[in-house]
Amino acid sequence: MSTPPAKRQKRDQYRKRAAAAANEDTGKVKLPQKKFYRQRAHANPFSDHQLDYPLSPAHMDWSSHYPAFVNPDPEQKNLAGARKLLKDVEVVDIGCGFGGLLVGLAPLLPETLMLGMEIRTQVIEYVENRIQALRTQQNQLKNSSITASESPAPAIPAEPATDGASPEAASTPETSNSPVPGEYQNISALRSNTMKFFPNFFGKHQLSKIFICFPDPHFKAKKHKARIISENLNAEYAYALKPGGLLYTITDVEEYHHWVLRHFREEGEHEASEGGVKDLFERVSEEELASDPCVEVMRESTEEGKKVTRNKGNKYVAVFRRKADPEWPA
Repeated sequence: MSTPPAKRQKRDQYRKRAAAAANEDTGKVKLPQKKFYRQRAHANPFSDHQLDYPLSPAHMDWSSHYPAFVNPDPEQKNLAGARKLLKDVEVVDIGCGFGGLLVGLAPLLPETLMLGMEIRTQVIEYVENRIQALRTQQNQLKNSSITASESPAPAIPAEPATDGASPEAASTPETSNSPVPGEYQNISALRSNTMKFFPNFFGKHQLSKIFICFPDPHFKAKKHKARIISENLNAEYAYALKPGGLLYTITDVEEYHHWVLRHFREEGEHEASEGGVKDLFERVSEEELASDPCVEVMRESTEEGKKVTRNKGNKYVAVFRRKADPEWPA
């Protein structure tokens, strides 16, 4: 078996040394550093990436991704013999990048299982290490909080609040170190090619939200077939989304935004024939989006969103609701 390139070996050594040094210095787990997970911004979705994928959604082993949500009954197993979960994955971030959206949504939807899908090897490794580090940090905070509450504290007069709050509301070990709801046990990520294997992971009407944030625009016309939004892929998204579910899109490329609108019958195709997959979606109004906290997370928590903000660029948002399946003709 051939050894990895020298550049990759050196990068792996740097990464391990940095992680070990950080943990030795403080005794606490630190988040991974992106500089040790550099990779090209683009990947060819039509290449053979030697990916692992389940035969069907009923064969997918989710137990290692969400151990806190594994069904306690050991007899509850799927078709592949893996332990079932107490609930299904409901939210998917397609092309999750470095996981900013997942981390932002984790405390917002603490009881909802969310998954990031990414094709780039180094990037998905970073996301996996980031989630594991966040989970460990939350466990450390929880343990220190419990220890502080169990040990008797000396009687110290309460200092007057400086922000108008009552003394009873002042910070204590229990409140200041309280873990984020869900403790990041509700998010995970895996390496996959959505364009090829999306239906292998999710069943009919399983998902409530799909996020497609700052996708590769593939500017050249001959590359448009690689765009993650197309008629064929939209049909797969419609299959997996439950009626009432939402598909979120955001991009900083205006031309791509118009591409999205055209492929959801929201621009330039109102005279087209009825009966296609486009009829299964309707665009969510701006008024409704203003009250949706997920939109703000999508705008500001993703790495690309932060980059666009720094560069003072534009962000084009479009969210589509999955309509109910039409009734079969009598």
